[in-house]
Amino acid sequence: TLAKVPVEVEIASEFRYRDPLGGQRTLLVAISQSGETADTLAAVREAKGRGFRTLSICNVLGSTLPRETEGVIFTHAGPEIGVASTKAFTAQLAALYLLALHFGRLRGNLSRDRVREHIKLLRAVPGLMEEVLRQEGEIEALATDYAHYRNFLYLGRGISYPVALEGALKLKEISYIHAEGYPAGEMKHGPIALVDEEMPVMVVAPRDHTYEKAFGNINEVKSRRGRVIALLNQEDQRLQAEVDSVLRVPYTYSLLSPFLTVLPLQLFAYHIADFLGTDVDQPRNLAKSVTVE
Repeated sequence: TLAKVPVEVEIASEFRYRDPLGGQRTLLVAISQSGETADTLAAVREAKGRGFRTLSICNVLGSTLPRETEGVIFTHAGPEIGVASTKAFTAQLAALYLLALHFGRLRGNLSRDRVREHIKLLRAVPGLMEEVLRQEGEIEALATDYAHYRNFLYLGRGISYPVALEGALKLKEISYIHAEGYPAGEMKHGPIALVDEEMPVMVVAPRDHTYEKAFGNINEVKSRRGRVIALLNQEDQRLQAEVDSVLRVPYTYSLLSPFLTVLPLQLFAYHIADFLGTDVDQPRNLAKSVTVE
């Protein structure tokens, strides 16, 4: 969007098994908090063997991944103690956004003034995040109300789809509740069969170009007696009347919205896990770094 460069998102563990196409004019960006994830390292080595250029985004100085790539952006997020990473996610978003701005400027798609505008918006994000964190008491109360459910569906469109994935991942990682993140437009292709009064649906719907589509998803869930939690912008009153519960974030530029929308989902997962008495820092069966396949 910012640099006008074709991009594919790959699952690192699948990359080397699909005969990836590319060469010297293809850049592989490898993202890892620890810099030691076995699948990510294997993907980088596969890419280098095919002549790809390589860049890493990493939090841990001196780890293996930065040493194996031509360039590195360190996120400097500090030690990540909990297994279910949160601040690393936010720091990686910032690094990727800055990288996109840099490429946009280099390729002539963004003027110097436009880049400054983007940077100004990005600098305002920490203050907006503080506004979200001040709502933690409301999020905790909502989490307590929903802690007895054993299945959740998270829906998002466009840039909110990865946020839905992150919300579902955090819930299952630390609360041991089954949760599935899904593209909202694909709900009718399978997940809708699971929707009933025992399957709450979290709809991530900030005001952007996909917003109007959220009404259809909500109506489909409500017609099947499902409960809907909507994650909305603060001033949004239209969707509130259609849903059972609401989480709110301030409005910001759509490409920056994940910085804000991810926070209530992470806190929602945390408070459900805390209410259920699970170990939120060291969830069962999980390791901080997956160093073997």
